[in-house]
Amino acid sequence: MPFAITQSCCSDASCVEVCPVDCIHPTPGEPDFGHTDILYVDARACIDCGACADACPASAIKPIEILRGGEEVFAELNAAYYAERPDRAVAKEQTHARVRPGVPTGLRVAVVGTGPAATYTARELLAATDADVSFVDRLPVPGGLLRAGVAPDHGETKRVGDTFSWTYEHPRTSLFMNVEVGRHVSHAELLEHHDAVVYGIGAPEDRRLGIEGEDLDGVHGSTETVSWYNGDPEVPGDAIRVDGARVFVVGNGNVALDIARILLSDPERLAGTEIADHALEAIRRCDVREVVLLGRRGPEESAFTRPELLTLPDGIELVVEDDAATVATLDAAAPGSKAALLADRRRVRSDWSSEPGPGRRLVLAFGRRVVAAHGDATLASVTVSGPDGEVEAPTRLLVSSIGRRGRPVPGLPFDAERGIIPNADGRVVDPATGEAVPGAYVVGWAKRGSTGGIGANRICAGETVTTLLADAAEHRLPRPARSGRAFARLLRKRQPDLVQAPGVRAIERHEVDAGRASGRPRVKLVTVEELLAAGRR
Repeated sequence: MPFAITQSCCSDASCVEVCPVDCIHPTPGEPDFGHTDILYVDARACIDCGACADACPASAIKPIEILRGGEEVFAELNAAYYAERPDRAVAKEQTHARVRPGVPTGLRVAVVGTGPAATYTARELLAATDADVSFVDRLPVPGGLLRAGVAPDHGETKRVGDTFSWTYEHPRTSLFMNVEVGRHVSHAELLEHHDAVVYGIGAPEDRRLGIEGEDLDGVHGSTETVSWYNGDPEVPGDAIRVDGARVFVVGNGNVALDIARILLSDPERLAGTEIADHALEAIRRCDVREVVLLGRRGPEESAFTRPELLTLPDGIELVVEDDAATVATLDAAAPGSKAALLADRRRVRSDWSSEPGPGRRLVLAFGRRVVAAHGDATLASVTVSGPDGEVEAPTRLLVSSIGRRGRPVPGLPFDAERGIIPNADGRVVDPATGEAVPGAYVVGWAKRGSTGGIGANRICAGETVTTLLADAAEHRLPRPARSGRAFARLLRKRQPDLVQAPGVRAIERHEVDAGRASGRPRVKLVTVEELLAAGRR
């Protein structure tokens, strides 16, 4: 039987490279690569060799005959992709870093961050050169958004982390955790000890709604909310108060769907995941029966992906708010469109001034936005503008999921309007002069903005490393004045609570052992103090 690619696909194209018959598309170089929900196997050409399944870091590729539990729909989605598109003969495009002749040996590169973008970058450097890599991260434990951003019930997606372990354990890798650039070490000091510095620091801040009452207790960004239920030590366990029967979420992308699904899920379903204990207990105590996702535009412009919508767990009813514009769009939806996915869903006329009924439901409300939040220090209600005017709706939790933006790095230029570090193909550029900043590079969301999932960072990392190695070959990199050992001594002096590889391994053992004892993948330590204590063991 042929294979199919399922919901947890990270689109990093590892499967494309190993397929002997080129039956997985879109490939890097094709126009729709990076713009489809997942990659797709052509069942007509698949020879059932299983190479793609072995290479997939997210365990997303499975034989069609074993698909169960709602995954059967992915066999249809894979087939539909090829039914709608002609055969193509596009040569595979190299996705790894291109190494030019003349790259010097013995490079030392600092990689700031340990999320997917940063780790893919280190992996490219380690595989393509003999460089030594120093990871620097402000938290005591690696993983970045893979640890704190992927929903806890997306266990297969989190398996990408298994492929990153090789990078952290590599003999030419050094880990310097619990170190913050700009506090414990400066950019200039990083360059004193390394030939180049690559920043893979993501986009840690939420874009603001810009409404009255946005700073009330009970109004949160999606970054804070997701970090809260994932046990990010930078977000306290009591940061989010889950209270009341109805929650409003601004936005209808995958992160918004994740938040809705977590809040509406049966706690017993979540109990077998990596969800933070404080979040699990809060969800056990709460009585959230309805989550409303507010989208400014119509159904055809929804930001969610098809796999995310189609894999909602049993027990959560998906309904669409009934209004003339939405009904007209759904009734005229073209086959295969996002609007067509919703055409047969039940349509409701909600009265948001009253309590929701029994059961748990997710409401998609299009053509609507929050214009104000009300309350005396604490959120009590929101005003929602829509096709029928404005309505004030009681609620104690409003989550904004409208995108993220980067944060400036001391010593580097920053594009405040776009929320990124300005760059050309990953090379940091000073917009005031148009000149490259010697030895400074950027990758991931800090480079391109908060678009693209985990796999997109692999392609992005290949581009940045290609640029860095070209600069090395042309002798554009400043040579470090100090050694790698001197860098380690500097950080031990500046940060007494420095965590290195043995401490990271001890934290991993502690969490996995605790998970094994309770029938979970791991039990996360959710404060810096707990992580440091485990690391010292």
